[in-house]
Amino acid sequence: MDVTPSVTTFDRAYRDGDPPWVIGGPQPAVVALADAGLITGRTLDLGCGAGEHTILLARRGLDVLGADASASAVERATARAAAAGVDARFTVADALDPAGLGTFDTVLDSALFHVFDPGDQLRYARGLAGLVRPGGVVHLLALARTGDGPEFGPVIDESEIRTAFDRPDWTVEAVQRTTYRGVVTGALAPSFGRPAGTRVDEPAHLARIRRS
Repeated sequence: MDVTPSVTTFDRAYRDGDPPWVIGGPQPAVVALADAGLITGRTLDLGCGAGEHTILLARRGLDVLGADASASAVERATARAAAAGVDARFTVADALDPAGLGTFDTVLDSALFHVFDPGDQLRYARGLAGLVRPGGVVHLLALARTGDGPEFGPVIDESEIRTAFDRPDWTVEAVQRTTYRGVVTGALAPSFGRPAGTRVDEPAHLARIRRS
């Protein structure tokens, strides 16, 4: 990502309809983490978007807070939780300036890190150190650069994760390959060769990063 998109860009995306990353439910990779018991303790869903993961985790009894810089996203997430009958909590917060959110045992980042430019990736990793308790974990899901075929959205190399978290505060314990599910938009349909509305599972990184 050359330049981090503005919050206005995301506000507009949520106001104008369903962005391509809103799939009507949680990412399969996040469900797998929850099923494996790897999301524990007080949890922050950072960059929560429309709230699918906050709702999933709240429904499973976790103490979870969803946070997003886009007020439009938080409004949609709050309405979605209410419609689902789930008592989920959300707040508007800037992931690059997260002071005041508190401290957490687990942070979930589903498709947030990869929207940042290199400077903001470093800033993000520094800010997270103040949110995660020693021994706590960040689970980071991001679209992977492959060089093959069309790109669904911002993509990164594994090295970008390792560079940003190459700090005394953090240990990158693992980076696995997985997939990220999205919906092909009208703009993406020609490059994907699939009709708008088609769901696609794109290559992604899933990193586990431990707070020292």
